[in-house]
Amino acid sequence: MLQTYRDVLVRPGAAAFSATGVVARLPMSMVGIGTVLMVSAVYESYGLAGRVAAVLVIAQAICGPRLARLVDRHGQARVMRPALLVSAGSTSALVVAATLQAPAAWLYVTAALAGATIGSFGSLVRARWTHVLGDDPRRVHTAYSLESALDELVFIIGPVLATVLATSIAPTAGLVVPVVAMVVGGLAFLSLRRTEPPPAPAHEPRPRGSVLRRPGMVVIVLVFVAIGSIFGATDVATVAFAEESGSKGLAGVILAVFALGSLISGLLYGARHWASPLHRRFAIGVVALAVGVCAFFLAQSLWVLAAVMFVVGFAIAPSIITGNALVAALMPPGRLTEGLTWVSTGLGVGVAVGSSVAGVRIDAAGSHAGFLVVVVSGAGALVATLVALPSMRRHAASEPTRDDAPTDRDALSSEAEPVSATGGATVAACELATDRTAGRLDDASR
Repeated sequence: MLQTYRDVLVRPGAAAFSATGVVARLPMSMVGIGTVLMVSAVYESYGLAGRVAAVLVIAQAICGPRLARLVDRHGQARVMRPALLVSAGSTSALVVAATLQAPAAWLYVTAALAGATIGSFGSLVRARWTHVLGDDPRRVHTAYSLESALDELVFIIGPVLATVLATSIAPTAGLVVPVVAMVVGGLAFLSLRRTEPPPAPAHEPRPRGSVLRRPGMVVIVLVFVAIGSIFGATDVATVAFAEESGSKGLAGVILAVFALGSLISGLLYGARHWASPLHRRFAIGVVALAVGVCAFFLAQSLWVLAAVMFVVGFAIAPSIITGNALVAALMPPGRLTEGLTWVSTGLGVGVAVGSSVAGVRIDAAGSHAGFLVVVVSGAGALVATLVALPSMRRHAASEPTRDDAPTDRDALSSEAEPVSATGGATVAACELATDRTAGRLDDASR
C-alpha cells in the first residue's frame, strides 16, 4: 500500500503542493466547529451558533462554483490570492464581532463574506493531480484517494485543536489558527506555479449554462446535501452531548475519532482498484452511513458514542470518493473544477441545514434531539440515493465498452477540490479506469 502512494508522490512538485494543500484545507475542519464553540459560549445559544455557521457555509455554497469557474478561466493563483485575503480578513472580523458581543447581524455579515471568498482548496489540489498524472488513470485514482485520506487527517486534527483552544484559552481562539493556516498554507500552495494547471485558452469557446444541467447531476448533488446534513448535525449535537456529560473539551476528540475511521477506510480503499460498478459502490456506502448514524441516537456515554462513530466513519471516505467519481465522469472538458465544486456545495448546504436545525432542536430539547436530526438526515441520504440510483445506472449502461472506449484520461481531462468531509465538512475524488484487455470499464476512485 505504501508503495502505491509513494509512486505518485515522487512526481516533481507533487509532495509540495499536496503538503501545502493540507495546511490550506485546515480551516474547513476548524471554522465550523470553531464558530459553534465561540458563538455558543459568548451568546449562550446553540441556535444562533448553528445559524451563523449555516450562513458561512451557504455563502460558500453559493459563491464556490462561481469562483471555480473563474479558476478554470483565469488560473488558480490569479483568482484565489485576492479571495483568500478577503476571506482571512472577514474571518478575523467575525472573531472581533463576537469578542465585542456585537449584534447578531454583524456575525451574519462577516460570516457570509468569509464563506463567499474561502473557495475550495480540495478541488484545487485535485486539479493539480489531474494535470500532473492525467495520462495515468490508475495513479490519478491513487492520488485522489490519498487526498481523501488527507482530508480526514485534517478533520482529525482540526476539531481537536479548535476545541482545545476554545475551551482552554478563549472561546474565540478556535478561529485564530484557521486564519493563520488559510493565509500561510494557501499562499504557499498558490506560489507553486510549476504544477498549476493552465487556464482555458482564451480563443476556445466557453461552455454556457450550469453543469447542473448534465443528466444525473442534480440528484447526485441532493445526495451530498443529505450527507452534509449528517455531518453538520453531528458536529453540533456532539458538542452539546459532551457539554451535558461535563466534558465539553472532549467534543473535538470524539469528532476526530469519527474522521479517523474515514481516514483508515480511505487509505485502504485507494490502495486497490475496484471492478464492481461505481454506482453500486456509491449506493452501498451511503446505505451503510445512513444506517450506522442511527446508533448515534442510542449512545448514552461519550465513549460509546466514540466507538460507534469510529465504526460508522468507515463508510464516509468510500462514499465521497465514489460520489465524486460519478460527477467527474459526467463533466464535459474544462468543467471538472466547477462540477466537483458543486459536490462541495451540496455538502456545504447540507452542513448548514443540519447544523442550524440541530442547534434549534438542541436548545429546545437537548443533545439527543440533535442526534435525532442526524438520523433524519441519514434517512434523507438513503432516499436521495434510491432516487438517484436509476439515473446513475443508466449512465453506467450508456458508457462504451468497445476497444476504442475512451480512457480515464478522456473523462478527467479538465481541472478539479472536497472538498471536504465531516464538520464543516468535508471532501472529493474521482475514478474511472478502462480495462481494455477485458473489454469493459473498470471503475476506480478519489
